[in-house]
Amino acid sequence: MSDFPGFPPGFVFGAATASYQIEGAAREDGRGPSIWDTYSHTPGLTANGDTGDVACDHYHRYPEDVALLRDLGVDSYRFSIAWPRIVPDGSGPVNAQGLDFYSKLVDELLTAGIEPAVTLYHWDLPQALEDRGGWRVRETAERFAEYTAVVAERLGDRVPRWITLNEPWCSAFLGYAIGRHAPGAREGRGALAAAHHLLVGHGLAVQALRAAGVREVGITLNLDRNLPATDSAADLAAVVRADTQHNLVWTEPILAGRYPATEEETWGELITGADFRRDGDLELISQPLDFLGINYYRPIVVADAPHREPDPARRTATDNRYEEVVLPGVRHTAMNWPVVPESFTDLLVQLEKQYGDALPPVHITENGSAEDDVVAADGAVHDTDRVEYLRGHLTALKAAMDAGVDVRGYYVWSLLDNFEWAYGYDKRFGIVRVDYETQQRTPKDSYRWYQELIAAHRR
Repeated sequence: MSDFPGFPPGFVFGAATASYQIEGAAREDGRGPSIWDTYSHTPGLTANGDTGDVACDHYHRYPEDVALLRDLGVDSYRFSIAWPRIVPDGSGPVNAQGLDFYSKLVDELLTAGIEPAVTLYHWDLPQALEDRGGWRVRETAERFAEYTAVVAERLGDRVPRWITLNEPWCSAFLGYAIGRHAPGAREGRGALAAAHHLLVGHGLAVQALRAAGVREVGITLNLDRNLPATDSAADLAAVVRADTQHNLVWTEPILAGRYPATEEETWGELITGADFRRDGDLELISQPLDFLGINYYRPIVVADAPHREPDPARRTATDNRYEEVVLPGVRHTAMNWPVVPESFTDLLVQLEKQYGDALPPVHITENGSAEDDVVAADGAVHDTDRVEYLRGHLTALKAAMDAGVDVRGYYVWSLLDNFEWAYGYDKRFGIVRVDYETQQRTPKDSYRWYQELIAAHRR
């Protein structure tokens, strides 16, 4: 690794997963149904009708997976808690068996010398709460805070780093506007209400975690580097709308205590007179954080486009007069995402310029690539494209740090191949291959590369 830029002492190298994507055991030990159970079991919504019923069977195989993490040499493992495993109906009785599972996982990690990092919400909302309105209603935010307090009471003495929400953009807009994620809704004001109540839930969860005395509290956002397709005024204006929806709707309330100045331009009548906002919400949402988690995969190229729905009454919150276009001349991953590592540097540097001292230390909580892996005759996976993706993006990350961005850690996505939401098992992000029929785990070349990188930084 002599050709690779060095990271400072104390920099955290980690790996990440999410509960519904790997755990399986969907109906075991008191776990209730989530919106992703409902969504994935609805015909036609996921590739091949795939579900997370078994996934990687991590619920039963977690010691094997922790051993992989130990051998990889990571400092930290980021995983998420399945809310319906803890509070099956979203409110009411707590399921002791669910808490026991995560307590055992935490102890296994600590025994292996790995620091646990917990994400409280990675999209598996209890179905019972969705039946009462889901994130469209404030009650869900309040129940989220109660669930947070339960988990923090049990694990807070051993887990130092806590993340309230993972990628609320996906929850609010993929879930309630585009319909490509659970619960599969296509709404306008309902999606914007969901976005706001996710932020309220974050604020309430921060309060619960502070009350429990945990060491570090943050949130993870999937921020995008939005680029104009041309330098025309129309495309530049489309970038503003894309930035508002993807980035500013989260960073402005959280880091600056205000709503985006461009929200009326972006959503028009959908946001005018929003009755889901209350006095004091911004103060709740903008409480100081110990870190900001950022998930980054690719830049997005944006062009102006007409409304897809001409009737304003039927428009969704993502019908904002822009569209994504293909970026020519660069490699694309199996997700058809362009590989442009320098955009990673640009995003982080721009964020630092935009928020200055209001930006807390950053952890890159996800970064990785889905590739068309090929299993060799000897069972090995020589995922050269993934290795080059990771090399390029870690180099870009170091460039941002050299430019003054305070980045404290990096978590590769993902430890394991897993259930990739609506794509089912067709897309593989893991540095460890999972044979879904046998559940055999096979470290890929990318695992060995990352292992060597971590070891080199410890010498």
